[in-house]
Amino acid sequence: MSERTIHLDYLARVEGEGALKVRVHDGAVEDVELAIWEPPRFFEALLRGRACREAPDITARICGICPVAYQMSACHAVERALGLTVTGPLRDLRRLLYCGEWIESHALHIYLLHAPDFLGYPDAIHLAKDHPEAVATGLALKKAGNAIVAQLGGREIHPVNVRVGGFYCAPSRDELAPLVPVLEAAFESAERTAHFAADLPFPKVEEDYEFVALRGPEEYPMNEGEVVSSRGLRIPQERYDEEFEEVQVPYSHALQSRRRGGGPYLVGPLARYALNRDRLLPRTQRLVADLGLEPVVRNPYRSILVRSVEVAYACEEALRLIRAYTPPAAAWVEPPEGFAGGIGRALTEAPRGILYHRYDIAPDGGIREAKIVAPTSQNQSRIEEDVRHVVTAQIDRPEAELAEACERAIRNHDPCISCATHFLKLEVDRG
Repeated sequence: MSERTIHLDYLARVEGEGALKVRVHDGAVEDVELAIWEPPRFFEALLRGRACREAPDITARICGICPVAYQMSACHAVERALGLTVTGPLRDLRRLLYCGEWIESHALHIYLLHAPDFLGYPDAIHLAKDHPEAVATGLALKKAGNAIVAQLGGREIHPVNVRVGGFYCAPSRDELAPLVPVLEAAFESAERTAHFAADLPFPKVEEDYEFVALRGPEEYPMNEGEVVSSRGLRIPQERYDEEFEEVQVPYSHALQSRRRGGGPYLVGPLARYALNRDRLLPRTQRLVADLGLEPVVRNPYRSILVRSVEVAYACEEALRLIRAYTPPAAAWVEPPEGFAGGIGRALTEAPRGILYHRYDIAPDGGIREAKIVAPTSQNQSRIEEDVRHVVTAQIDRPEAELAEACERAIRNHDPCISCATHFLKLEVDRG
């Protein structure tokens, strides 16, 4: 009888602090535990008793990389409770703001966190010595995304211009015009990024994912849509709690989300692309055709390629929105009078996947209860399955190599552990 326990005390090149423990008994993987051990920050409790209009600014502080996602889900959920609908130019501005976040977040992951895995470098600093043009492209893309967020949000990190009902201040056409050449150059950089990613050496892996994403009637999903899955699920956002549940695991401070009566599922770029490929805009569609990218990508390592396609899409969509923009008559919409309290639920597509907010709001506008389900908590159980398959397939490899392979499998999904950057101490116990 033999037993091995692999401990990865710190996961590197992910956002936040987490660890991995894998137990192997008699040549078979017995347990996989992806532990998120950062201290809980209690944002849901912190929201109780606060005015609902404060939710977008408070929840934006959950993540420094994807604050827009938290603001958008918070705004939509509160607005649904209040009976408020944001349309026209204000809706378009929100979508434009989301494009900026997708660009900067995806660029960060592709070049600084993920690409070193494929090219044999420990980090982006070493990668930059041999591939300075690649890292420069990544930084230029991130700068372009940040420029959108700064213009619409008031600053690059934790935007302050978003509010329930719209924005505190809406830009003029002249204020958005300087973004056009920046985004034209960014689209070209995104094309180069996609071809760069397509040439990376991918392991031959296929996973049987249940993909879950939003899907609307026309657009590639960001702020709106029904919840759909690759196994036939199709529900309005209001029924999310009926189909998905969070469970507590003893080794992690993060809850794990699963299908009720089912199992793990995957959100994020692979899911969005598989369920919404037909919603991509023309230039991005041509890029997909040039790449020969398959309609459904089940190789998690190729997620870097799908993220590159989404960067191109976000650049193209941002250009479309800016060119069609007409300033709104007012920067925000007031809710109707006579609010008697109620529950608002909403999902939007963060860079890493669907992000759920639910608020129970009292008649005076105070938040009685809040629930937030981040993309990483939804992916956590599925990531454990990926790691299980990696260890099973490579179980005879030396410990250091096996630890690296496990970490790569986790990084494929760009987990946000703080929402969910350290490196790795490996401990192997043999029996």
